[in-house]
Amino acid sequence: MLDRLAAAIDRHCVGPGSDTAIPRLSLIAVDEPVESTGHLYEPMICFVAGGAKRTTAGDLSEVAHAGEMLLTTIDLPVAVDLEELPYRSAVMYLDGQALADLLVELDETGPAAPSPAAGQVKAPMTPELLDAAARWVELLDTPEDIGPLAPRIESEILYRLLRGPFGAVLRQGTLADSTTSRVRQVTRWICEHYNEPLSIDAIATVAQMSPASLHRHFKATTGMSPLKYQKHLRLQEARRRLAVGDATVTQIARAVGYTSPTQFNREYRSTYGLPPGQDATRLRTRPTRATTR
Repeated sequence: MLDRLAAAIDRHCVGPGSDTAIPRLSLIAVDEPVESTGHLYEPMICFVAGGAKRTTAGDLSEVAHAGEMLLTTIDLPVAVDLEELPYRSAVMYLDGQALADLLVELDETGPAAPSPAAGQVKAPMTPELLDAAARWVELLDTPEDIGPLAPRIESEILYRLLRGPFGAVLRQGTLADSTTSRVRQVTRWICEHYNEPLSIDAIATVAQMSPASLHRHFKATTGMSPLKYQKHLRLQEARRRLAVGDATVTQIARAVGYTSPTQFNREYRSTYGLPPGQDATRLRTRPTRATTR
């Protein structure tokens, strides 16, 4: 069954990574070694059909191997390293409304049971879930079937996820008043205001938590403090802009929220191993980097 999913990914993945005609489905296929990359993960599930990848967020790290799935519950800046090649995965971006509707249908909208707080968790794919994921990707073989069948198979996948090892985590993240949902509100607020000064009191108000409680739950979920989370967002965006090469280092530093070029240079070098100017030169001359979600 795992080979079936990997084969379907091979048939339809354009380049190292590509979106598809199926809403909320992307495919990843990487055969050659690539350097560690930074991504802002959205809430999603990665079904690994071949190889293995490590994702690191602050103090938290997970390695997902073939036959496992990796759930990201919030917007999370991560470093991605492919540890085994060839790497194949199908990525489902979570539809929060579909999950909420399914919970109502299952009559499971009461208080959420305690669940792991981490923003990323992994588990093995059950045979039923693997079969559903393979059938979902295989709809790309018959495009005329995507409209009528893709939403139904997607609902089946969500149902099996809720009934499987991710059930408590997904339920915790879907219910509006849960701790995970409150932290998700804060991460989205920071993503939208990443280049502005960060006030802990302000984001505590967004989360409807005390500053101390927010800091504790935020770090447990993301592996980093709110300030470090913001720093990762700023540096990822700065590196993206440096690769494009349409502005100076100083202009980019200011655009992503740094008032001190010295601080920007120091934090950039600490994170990426080179000063921003040298890294920009390398980024612009290297081969196109693979997408490694």
